Amino acid sequence: MKAIVYTQHGLPIGDANALVDTDLPEPTPGPRDLLVEVKAISVNPVDTKIRAGAPVKEPRVLGWDASGVVRAVGAEVTLFKAGDEVFYAGSITRPGSNSELHLVDERIVGAKPKSLGHADAAAIPLTAITAWELLFDRVAVAENGGEGKRLLIVGAAGGVGSMLTQLARRLTRLTVIGTASRKETAQWVGELGAHHVIDHSQPLKEQLQKIGHPEVDIVISLTHTDQHYAQIVEVLAPQGKFALIDDPATLDAVPLKRKSISLHWELMFTRSMFGTPDMIKQHELLQRVSALIDEGVLRTTTGENFGRINADNLRRAHALIETHRARGKVVLEGF
Repeated sequence: MKAIVYTQHGLPIGDANALVDTDLPEPTPGPRDLLVEVKAISVNPVDTKIRAGAPVKEPRVLGWDASGVVRAVGAEVTLFKAGDEVFYAGSITRPGSNSELHLVDERIVGAKPKSLGHADAAAIPLTAITAWELLFDRVAVAENGGEGKRLLIVGAAGGVGSMLTQLARRLTRLTVIGTASRKETAQWVGELGAHHVIDHSQPLKEQLQKIGHPEVDIVISLTHTDQHYAQIVEVLAPQGKFALIDDPATLDAVPLKRKSISLHWELMFTRSMFGTPDMIKQHELLQRVSALIDEGVLRTTTGENFGRINADNLRRAHALIETHRARGKVVLEGF
């Protein structure tokens, strides 16, 4: 089967060897695995981080978003059958989805939204799982809850932010404030449902005061947390909640004490990495997201389609992700 791999970590994405086309043996499903014929993928910051920083002894396939068709199932599979259209993000401990055929545990897979093609479906899983777990599991907002509370999303125009903005606006009563630093990304965040959009390249407190929300109850920081941390602590209300997904070199929790601010870190791979007893919750939430898309409550967050799935186009996609200027998700479709 065709696959795109990296064989040496740390190469700049402009190097032709940073990602290369290859052929690999067809994988065999384990007891709870689906063997999926991959139709489309999307690219996430985790792809670029692993390519840059994770050494390899043999070629490694990246990719943690896919939409495709089930070709075969393991002996203990009960949720899907051959021929089903599915979407999922997969597990960071297994080969990724940048290949024609891919193995994934059924407990972290959802039925592809019927109203979307494979490319638009592939934009959704990783960011939907991350955003859902952030909002409903980590900071524990109840569906249809949050009345009178204010949520600030730092970096709302990216992949996770694009989905988080929708979930918060459509499924809760929170006042949703998103940040974006360019005209086009600010417009995007507004279209996705944010009540207010402010610029994270400018002081946050003054902008929040101007829109009548001098402090907020929840901050979810999705990018460059280290640059905004002091301001985040400043604008959070006493007993507020602070969540993040990125990887600051250090994070000093001491400034949170004075206001009794709680700290929450989200990694959507935790359940699959540790095989947690509630691992199937990712299947359940993807099923819910799929239904919400088909009902018109949520929309895909596709930003750009980079064409066919090959090393050249994936290098282009990685390069864009590394600029931190992508709007929504970059997708690729077909081998």
